Amino acid sequence: MSVIGIDFGNESCYVAVAKAGGIETIANDYSLRATPSFVAFAGRNRVLGVAAKNQQVTNMNNTIGNFKRLLGRKFNDPHVQEELRTIPYQAEALPDGGIGIRVNYLDEEHVFTPEQITAMLFTKLKEDAFKELKTQINDCVITVPSYFTNAERQALLDAANISGLNVLRLVNETTATALSYGFYKQDLPAPEEKPRNVIFVDCGHASLQVSACAFHKGTLKMLASCSDSVGGRDFDLVLATHFNKEFQTKYKIDAASKKRAFLRLMTEAEKLKKNMSANSTKLPLNIECFMNEIDVHSSLQRSEMEELASHLFKRIEGTMRKLLADSKLALDEIHSVEIVGGSSRIPAIKQLIEQIFGKPASTTLNQDEAVSRGAALQCAILSPAVRVREFSCTDVQAYPVLISWTDADGPHEMKVFEQYHAAPFCRLLTVHRKEPMTINVHYEPNSVPYPDPFIGTYQLKGIKPDANGEPQEVKVKVRINNNGIILVSSATMYERKESEEPSSPTPATNGDQKGGEGAQNAASPQGDDAGKVGEPMDIQEGSDDEHPKKDSKTNESSGEGWTQRVTRWFTSDKKKKVTTKQIELTIDPKTHGFVHGDLCKYFEEEMKMIANDRQEKERIDARNALEEQVYEVREKIQEDGALHAYIDPQDASAICRELEDTENWLYEEGESCEKGVYKERLEKMRAKIEPVRVRCEEFGGHEQAFTELGHAIQQTLKAVEQYRAKEPKYEHLTETEMINITEAAQKAQKWYEEARSKLVGVRKTQDPPVKLADIRHETQTLTTCTNSVLNRPKPKPPTPPADQQAQQNGASASSGNNTGGDSQQQPSGGEQQDANAPKQTTEDSMDVE
Repeated sequence: MSVIGIDFGNESCYVAVAKAGGIETIANDYSLRATPSFVAFAGRNRVLGVAAKNQQVTNMNNTIGNFKRLLGRKFNDPHVQEELRTIPYQAEALPDGGIGIRVNYLDEEHVFTPEQITAMLFTKLKEDAFKELKTQINDCVITVPSYFTNAERQALLDAANISGLNVLRLVNETTATALSYGFYKQDLPAPEEKPRNVIFVDCGHASLQVSACAFHKGTLKMLASCSDSVGGRDFDLVLATHFNKEFQTKYKIDAASKKRAFLRLMTEAEKLKKNMSANSTKLPLNIECFMNEIDVHSSLQRSEMEELASHLFKRIEGTMRKLLADSKLALDEIHSVEIVGGSSRIPAIKQLIEQIFGKPASTTLNQDEAVSRGAALQCAILSPAVRVREFSCTDVQAYPVLISWTDADGPHEMKVFEQYHAAPFCRLLTVHRKEPMTINVHYEPNSVPYPDPFIGTYQLKGIKPDANGEPQEVKVKVRINNNGIILVSSATMYERKESEEPSSPTPATNGDQKGGEGAQNAASPQGDDAGKVGEPMDIQEGSDDEHPKKDSKTNESSGEGWTQRVTRWFTSDKKKKVTTKQIELTIDPKTHGFVHGDLCKYFEEEMKMIANDRQEKERIDARNALEEQVYEVREKIQEDGALHAYIDPQDASAICRELEDTENWLYEEGESCEKGVYKERLEKMRAKIEPVRVRCEEFGGHEQAFTELGHAIQQTLKAVEQYRAKEPKYEHLTETEMINITEAAQKAQKWYEEARSKLVGVRKTQDPPVKLADIRHETQTLTTCTNSVLNRPKPKPPTPPADQQAQQNGASASSGNNTGGDSQQQPSGGEQQDANAPKQTTEDSMDVE
């Protein structure tokens, strides 16, 4: 069973796996740990990962990147419109308001959603993990930015489902980083001691995430998390814009007018930025044939870059200071500040960290792989297939969550989860209704980086009044699940019925009164609160692992106080028994994500594309095999080739013409034929060149084969001579046997001479009259005949009869140490038996109970 964690980044992805007692980051088919987050379409091909990134400039319109920020969003979203300004491919609005990415695939126009594109990338990561682990990949943990909303998290889950992955959990990147840090720490404080507070700064390609975490031994608790959409690509854009303005003045060219030129400029700016992190001197930027066949040259220093990007550093500083305020940590309570992410290597960001938190930036973690390692650890903790020590992770809900409803009194609203509320978590809300209701769940306005705070609308069906027409109690469970998704998970109506039963008219004691009340409460699992009716929209809160708090109010439905109830108990002959029946209500949700039908359709499309990729690979392999055969045959039949001497000049000319025709066909009308066409042409070509290749092997192997046959003949004749010379090793052989092998050797010698004479004067362009197989057959026949005689073992000497052997043993015993004429036999082993030793009987050698 596989245990993998996927760090899905905007620029690249990492896949880590738990095996061999540790966590390893696996490499892709290019032996790289980082797989670029790119998907490309080239005719009939779907190219993923490194290969897609490599063709970004040449196949710009059909190469999709930077699509992580498009997940779960609408086309008219201001954030989406900002993203579309910098991407080179074509995006459009779908009928439902979503985002469609238009590409040319299979020589047709196709429109894919960002979720489908993400699923294609996951397919690639899944394939790489399968090649590495040699086992099927199903379960995984995927990381998400802590600022992702319900819509974005659900979109990522949909993408994983389309690719066939079973996501055990979506874990925040900040939490995965903290887990990767704390899991192997052996010096964390005990639960009763003060926690170790660590700040994590993750500045990646497209976002900044800063989080505070409190560690105890075996546990971590996220305190706060702040983020901003500023990352490495923003610094690249600042540098590219600066150089473009310079080139407009210096070379009179505008790179922004051509997407391909600006893409090249962004790539060079990124390289320059990375060099600046290690060098404070002025660094050059050179691009050949940039635009209009013009070579451009420029240079920049780190201090100049920091001045150009000062507004970005101010945003980073503001995010860090906000975290310090939200976490409510004093500077002396911070143990250390850990940095991860590629852009955290920028020296100015490290200076900001030390300036704000009073601690130098620590690089304990692998800045690129820490997130994926934490995800793999989380997957190992959740998986039953791997034994790991327990480590508890308590995450936080990044945004405050509200619910609202409307009744006869008008609209109502309340907050169910505060910002930085612990997650996962469940809240139980108690309402009193007599008719179905609709609950709206949404984020607090202006608290999320999303234009619409909507989370979901949930219709609770099946609510009805009780027998008296009064509202009934309904308990609604609002949950933040393991994936950080907020939803109404269940709703239960408590239907209560009263029935009368005879009772004794004897006045009850105080103890009996209490017992009666306790019995009434026992009939209701929710205590006093279960019997409360109150207003139709009275709401109470409680966690999922404890009952709601009891209400101190008296039972208003009966209109009686304690005195009235005692009086009634004394005067009534019957008492009422309350029974409670729990009815699960039907919930009709309307929230983000694909409906089941669309998910199934997209999954089938992905499976078809995977099958098409496999067929296309086989087709390309067949085409490459044919092309390789053309080059190989042409090389071998040339004047200095290995087959030149074995082919007739006319045949060689015909084959050369056919090779040239095949090559031209491959690059023209044969460019996109089916696999069977290539295999048919390959078989025909091999059929024509195969006789030449066989002649080459025949003539080339004759000399060695004849040498082996001659050696076998000589060995046989030599053995016959040794037999005639009375060699001891052959003395057991008979004359008949030696005559037989002599005749076999003479026959082989005659065949040898005749075969050699047949090959005299035969040209190499003709098929040889003597085949290699014939020579080897003669050698094998002679060798088998000779070995069957010469290797026959010598016969063993005959064994004497039993009575004769006994007489010999007796004579031997009488000639030994014999006292008083006693002919006692000695042990056969030659050792004299001790006279004082007890005689061994049959029973001595048995296990007797």
